[in-house]
Amino acid sequence: MKPAVASSLAGLALAVCLVGVAGAASLDARYDVSLLGISLGTASLSGGIDGSSYKLDMAAKLTGLVGGVTGGRGSGAASGVLVGGKLAPKNFAVSSASNSESRTVRMALAEGEVAALDIEPPIDAKPDRVPLNGNHKRNVVDPLSAFLMPVNGKGKDAACNRTLPIFDGAARYDIKLSSAGTREVDLDGYKGPVSICQARYVPIAGHRALRPSTKFMAENRDITTWLAPVAGTDMMVPVRISVKTMIGTAVIEASSFKVDPGVTATARR
Repeated sequence: MKPAVASSLAGLALAVCLVGVAGAASLDARYDVSLLGISLGTASLSGGIDGSSYKLDMAAKLTGLVGGVTGGRGSGAASGVLVGGKLAPKNFAVSSASNSESRTVRMALAEGEVAALDIEPPIDAKPDRVPLNGNHKRNVVDPLSAFLMPVNGKGKDAACNRTLPIFDGAARYDIKLSSAGTREVDLDGYKGPVSICQARYVPIAGHRALRPSTKFMAENRDITTWLAPVAGTDMMVPVRISVKTMIGTAVIEASSFKVDPGVTATARR
C-alpha cells in the first residue's frame, strides 16, 4: 500500500470518530425485474447502516424462459463509512455469470479514490473503447454504494438534486438526478411518500463510443428512479428504477421494503 493511501485511511478513521452518528437500521428489500411488462427475474438488496458505516449485499437472478436460456445471475457487496454526511466507499465486489461467460470485479477505495482493482477475466481491448486514466478513478463511488443516498438534513425533497460519479471497475460515468416530484406508495413494509428522480446517463470513459447502445443511453430521457427513506437514518434507497432500452422499458420495482430502524444488520444475524 502506498504511504499516501495509508495516511489517508488513518485520517479517514479519525474523521469517522469526529462526525455524529448517522443512525442505525437494517434493510431487506425484494425487487421484481420486468421488460415490456414481462417478468424476467428477481433481485434483493440487504444490509444496513451501523452508526457511521454501511454494508450492502445485492443478488439478482433471471427466471422463467429467459433464465433457462441465459442462466443469468449476479451478486455484489459494498461497504464503507459515512464522513460528514457523505459516503466514503471502502470495498466493492461483484460477480456475474451466464451460460456463455462470467466475470468478477473486486475494488478497494480510499477517500473516493480507487486503491486496488482486479477484474477477472480482463476487459477486452477494443479500438472504440474510450481510455481510462488516473483522474477517472478519483472522487468516485461504486455502483452499489450509489444505491444509498444521504439527504444530510436537507429534506427528502432535495434527494434527487445530485450527480452520482460512478466507477464500476471498467467504466466511469455520471448519473445525473433531478427532481420530478413525489407520490405515495404502498409496499410490503413501507407506506408513504417517495421522491421521483429523473435520471441521465453521461458516459465519461471506459465505454464503447461507437456502440449504438451507448449513443441511445446517452440520449435517453426515459430513466427514472423512486427513492424511499430508510427509517432511523438520513438515507434514501431506490424502490423503483425504470429505464427505456432499445427493445422496451425495463423496470426494477420493490415488492417489499422492510427496515428495522435502530437495529443494525449485525444484530439481526
